[in-house]
Amino acid sequence: MIALVAGDVAVRRADHVVVETASGVGYRLAVSGETLRHVPAVGSQVSLHAHLIVRDDSLNLYGFATEEERDLFLLLSGVQGVRPKVAQAVLSGGTPRELLRALAAGDAARFQAVPGIGKRTAERIVVELREKVGVPAGLPSPIGTVTASRGDDPRRIARDGLLELGFAPAEADALLESADGSTAEELLAGALRAARR
Repeated sequence: MIALVAGDVAVRRADHVVVETASGVGYRLAVSGETLRHVPAVGSQVSLHAHLIVRDDSLNLYGFATEEERDLFLLLSGVQGVRPKVAQAVLSGGTPRELLRALAAGDAARFQAVPGIGKRTAERIVVELREKVGVPAGLPSPIGTVTASRGDDPRRIARDGLLELGFAPAEADALLESADGSTAEELLAGALRAARR
């Protein structure tokens, strides 16, 4: 696995850079707009974190200015309906910290503004990644690195159930506010009773 590419910038384009290493090999790395801001002019030295995606018909190398951006890219591309190019487009919309704040705020509109992401996919990104980066609903985003967390909270499981049934994130949160119970099943049943009223 290629984890880091360091050398001289040989080519610098809007969506990729070519880094020539000391061995004389040039690596083409697809980059986000955020990473490109940190890539110096042609001829200067650069070091980029990397991730290689192997397909049947291609090898695609992606470059990142920070490990946090690479971690967020991996999380984004793990969401159903988010391909690597779309994940990079999301990363072009701000720093990893800003994107984590958008996740914490449940700002699906920010992700929906990215070409290739519809309303359902934007909501899925917020729901899935808020759990994976350990951002509980209503709390400010974490400062620092992206860390995984277990999603075994009954209220969170019940919320996921409501989302699977087609409720919007805001609706699910509102329904769970009035639901009582200590297990996910009790909370889900209470929320569904409230929805019928």
